[in-house]
Amino acid sequence: MGPEWQKAHEICQAKEGTHAYDLVHALAHWIEGDTGNAAYWYRRVGEKRAENIAAEWQRISAALARQAGSARAK
Repeated sequence: MGPEWQKAHEICQAKEGTHAYDLVHALAHWIEGDTGNAAYWYRRVGEKRAENIAAEWQRISAALARQAGSARAK
């Protein structure tokens, strides 16, 4: 994996225990091809992944956008 993946992984690890970061952490490991580790993070956040990485990227992006919109509305 390249430096962008490594940086994303470091950010997720720094915020471990925060749902959004843990969900992205799961996706990062799926992208990496580490399905066992990805499965661990999906179980940890209590979510099932989409059928493929592209669909999961869209699902997570939409959820985070909704979350950001809700936070701004407060």
